Amino acid sequence: MEDEILLIDKPDKMSSFGVVARVRRVLSQKAGKKVKVGHTGTLDPFATGLLILLVGKGTKKSGEFLKLDKKYEATIRLGAKSTTGDPEGEITAVEDAQEIDLEVIKKVVQEFRGKIKQRVPQYSAVKINGQRAYKLAREGKEVEMPVREVEVYDIEVIDYAWPELKIACHVSSGTYVRTLGEDIGEKLGVGGYLTSLRRTEVGEYKVGDATKLEEFLGGF
Repeated sequence: MEDEILLIDKPDKMSSFGVVARVRRVLSQKAGKKVKVGHTGTLDPFATGLLILLVGKGTKKSGEFLKLDKKYEATIRLGAKSTTGDPEGEITAVEDAQEIDLEVIKKVVQEFRGKIKQRVPQYSAVKINGQRAYKLAREGKEVEMPVREVEVYDIEVIDYAWPELKIACHVSSGTYVRTLGEDIGEKLGVGGYLTSLRRTEVGEYKVGDATKLEEFLGGF
């Protein structure tokens, strides 16, 4: 198990650091010594899907994975907003939000294809003046978040039944799908936030080849 890549299908309600800690513990117990384990890009606690872990000397290769493009499936709840862009925030309904025709939604969604500007969400791990943005946000401190250019290579609607809109997208590294969901809701004029997010691919690595965390832990 040392010096290799480990593909884990992360469950929801757990941080990426929590996954790393559990995997490190069982591998270290098995090896009888402390085993290095690191991830190559976090997933939000509410999100599921592909988490690439590096074990042993493989942790030195993390830089090779950071810039890989990614694929996701996400469900956007239209007609409401969240302070965090996901189910963990404070949810407020948007007054007078009405059902939108599918063809209108498809047209708006396609407007996000290509290079776009995104404001990094306050509830993110980006460092602002040496501190994590989410820590500052939890302390109620308002900070000006940076705007970055990212690229949406492909995006499509895969299911829709008001107010739930499910999309699949192929995006560049650094793209916040939470922000993408909020921006789509804003463009539609009804607001929106993500209720689910699943990472299906990172570069050439696919979630179908990953082991569910509970199965991995149960095997030791």
